Amino acid sequence: MGEKKCDTIPLINPSPSSSTQGTASKLQTIGNIIVSIVGTGVLGLPFAFRVAGWLAGSIGVVITGLATFYCMLLLVSINSFLSFLNTVFRDTDIIYVSKLTLHRTLNIQCREKLASEEELKETTTYGDLGCRCMGKPGRYLTEFLIFISQCGGSVAYLVFIGQNLASLFKLHGLTIASYIFLLVPIEIALSWIGSLSAFAPFSIFADVCNLLAMAFVVKEDVQQAIGGNFSFRDRKAFTDNLGGLPFAGGMAVYCFEGFGMTLALEQSMRERRTFPKVLAMSFTWITLVYILFGIFGYMAYGDETKDIITLNLPRDWTAIAVQIGLCLGLAFTFPIMVHPVSEIVEGKLKKNIWFEKLRNNDAEDSITRLEKLGIYMGRAVLVIVLAVLASFVPGFGVFVSLVGSSVCALISFVLPASFHLTLLGSSLSLWQKALDVFVFLCGLLFAAYGTYNTIIGF
Repeated sequence: MGEKKCDTIPLINPSPSSSTQGTASKLQTIGNIIVSIVGTGVLGLPFAFRVAGWLAGSIGVVITGLATFYCMLLLVSINSFLSFLNTVFRDTDIIYVSKLTLHRTLNIQCREKLASEEELKETTTYGDLGCRCMGKPGRYLTEFLIFISQCGGSVAYLVFIGQNLASLFKLHGLTIASYIFLLVPIEIALSWIGSLSAFAPFSIFADVCNLLAMAFVVKEDVQQAIGGNFSFRDRKAFTDNLGGLPFAGGMAVYCFEGFGMTLALEQSMRERRTFPKVLAMSFTWITLVYILFGIFGYMAYGDETKDIITLNLPRDWTAIAVQIGLCLGLAFTFPIMVHPVSEIVEGKLKKNIWFEKLRNNDAEDSITRLEKLGIYMGRAVLVIVLAVLASFVPGFGVFVSLVGSSVCALISFVLPASFHLTLLGSSLSLWQKALDVFVFLCGLLFAAYGTYNTIIGF
């Protein structure tokens, strides 16, 4: 069989079985959406509200949530159109749709739009959409940004664990970087485990600890309010420092990042037509929780709010248990976060010329052993590189804002709008084109200014 133009990559590109009819109910899909989006970033939201002001932070979360929801719907719309083309033109060599009524007249040269010589198949991943809309450059760009995003999330995990451990165990001579490097042997060993399903319970455990930490913050806020320890007037609605707005915006974008799972979530549903409504319901609740938690956290600690809210928790045994639980949960789910990165690197290495020559010249048994050794060594090197990067990060909040302002903004806003305009631009109404262009330009401007603002310091 000849090599396909757009190659598959594990995890980012799931197995063909993912294209079968989904089985998830509406309730299960809501749970999957929440788990895919809500992560450790939420524990930095009170700090974002401190930087931007509680009202400005709330408005920013709402705008980010609406923009993310709209762009996710764009991906679903593109995927639906491509699925239609698959059905109608599956056996057609050269595809040209002329004045075909799909709620409005289409006049699209699909050979150009779907990439030359690309086999018509179901689009299952974000990278597939990039390939179908812009050819191989679209796939490479999309998967490169996802690669950087996953690396950023992995580094954020290490920084989060390091800062929490450093605050709990204030041992002489041990810095945050020291705790990060102490994790390296453990994470290397965990990265060698073949089955990711073994880490699923720890992922759920980390989510539970997230909820407990949020509950502690709310309890602390209520206690301070009852005791009269703070005045609502002491908490700023809007910041005096305009540079704090894009900083907080980057953290908000990071908290909503989950685009890599959009198509998988839709295709997992038993009734895929209801996905937009389910997504809207999920985003409504997530946005509400984000706003309330950001306000509660900022109200509880005011200008003392730290970039990870767990660092503000009292030093009693219950709060310490939650912090340790969070660290353990994230330490054991770190391999899940870093696994897509490993798969991308390993997939590219296996296609390397020297590896192909080695495969042709040597015995199969020796190749298997060399492959395993190469995989183990590659994953170990990857963990070490990520740990080194994490050791240079000045703080969780700054880094999360940087990732959110840069790659997450491009993945969440710029790519969906550009794909939609590229594939369906000629069939869109004027207001739809204007909205897509507006999202595209705002995403680019936010990514540029937000990244610059975070790097130079707001």
